[in-house]
Formats: sequence, C-alpha cells, structure tokens
Amino acid sequence: MRIGLFATCLGDTLFPEAVKSTAVLLARLGHEVVFPPGQTCCGQMHVNTGYQREPVPLVRNFAEQFGDASIDAVVMPSGSCAGSVRHQHETIAERYGDAPLRAGVATVKAKTYELSELLVDVLGVTDVGAYFPHRVTYHPTCHSLRMLRVGDKPLRLLRAVEAIDLVELPEADSCCGFGGTFAVKNADTSSAMLQDKMRNVVSTRAAVCTAGDSSCLMHIGGGLSRIKAGTRTLHLAQILGSTRTAPYALTEAAR
Repeated sequence: MRIGLFATCLGDTLFPEAVKSTAVLLARLGHEVVFPPGQTCCGQMHVNTGYQREPVPLVRNFAEQFGDASIDAVVMPSGSCAGSVRHQHETIAERYGDAPLRAGVATVKAKTYELSELLVDVLGVTDVGAYFPHRVTYHPTCHSLRMLRVGDKPLRLLRAVEAIDLVELPEADSCCGFGGTFAVKNADTSSAMLQDKMRNVVSTRAAVCTAGDSSCLMHIGGGLSRIKAGTRTLHLAQILGSTRTAPYALTEAAR
C-alpha cells in the first residue's frame, strides 16, 4: 500500500521522532511511505478557536497534497488532526468552499486514518513486531476516544508488544486538561485536570505514559517533569517502532 504521511504541526516542530517512527514502522511492515512536501497545518487550531473561514486555504492545500489517486491511505500520528480532517474539513468546505474543494475534501476524508486505525482496521495487524521491555500505561486522548472512536485499538497494539509491562491507567478516559487554547484560556481548570491525570499516571509506577497525540503528551509530560515523577511520555508510534534489533533507548536521563 502507498501511504501518505501527514506530519502535523507539533510533529514537525517539536516531536519529529513520532513522525519518523510512524514512517519506519509502516516501511517495516512492507508499505511505501510518501511525504508530500507541500503539506502545511490542517487548520484545526483555527477552527477550534472560532475562525472557520480563515483555514479554507489550509483545507484546500491538504486536499490537494493528499488527494492524489496514487496515495491509497493517509495517516497521521494524531487523533486530533485526523478528527479535524475527517470532520471539520467537511464543515468548512460546505460553508465556505466551492465544488472542487468539497469534492477534494470528500476524497481525502474517506482515506484518512489515525495510526492505530490504519494498523488495525486497514492493514489488519496488531502484532507489528515491536519490542519494548518497560512498564507502560496508556492515556486515551479525547479526540481519538470521542471523535474517532478508536476504542481499544491502541491497547490491542500495545498488548502485542514483546516484553512490555502494560498497566491500566485509573480514570483513563478523563481529559488531561490540554485542549489546545483551552489550557491558556482556562489555565486554572486545565491545571486541576492535569493534576488528576498526573496522580493517576504516577500511581501506576509506569516508566512511560504513552498516547496517540503529542499535544496531550506534551501537557502531561511537562507536568510530570516539573514534579520529577520519574515517568516520561512517549508517543505510541515510538513504542511500536522499537524492535529487538533497533530498540528505543529509554535512559534514566530521558526519564
């Protein structure tokens, strides 16, 4: 399968290893990964902040970059960006776009997936040959859980990882408190939600807290580092990308 990889803004600027791991993982599974060089922001942050007309050029560019018929599927290491492409783009195109934009959005929407969806639903795999001998807990992010409804797909992938010690996160489905600009506009509420999430993460005694969204991991990881919890955050793609021959080095310094 020929798979188009969307890096996302956070992946491009702050968490490139999650993007690289996604590409390495898919190539290891025998697929061709292509990276359209003209890709930009998907426009999610504009829509979420109330600016619905402004992201039209971004939505159009996304449809043009990934609408090529030679691309069989589009994947991104982000539930929130996948949710934006699958739900928000259609709304923007209908309200402010033209016929070509609506057609392009519909084409791309039908083949866009978050990483765990692509692996389990499209490629039909749960055991990707990963090796990660560490204690791990999983945080299901809001967009993946509530908008995409990925369910237990990430957990099914994690359970198949060789040597992993996967522990359940208490109150896992509670929001971490990030929510993009929510964390800025409602800082006190966001911080209180983060405190609850960190307490639950720490209670698992996990070396790693993983998730499918770098944004949530940035929020949780920042809090954990400030309290010197000894738990680090790591994207799901990086765990799945780790193998016996090329293991992810989880050093004490990194934790």
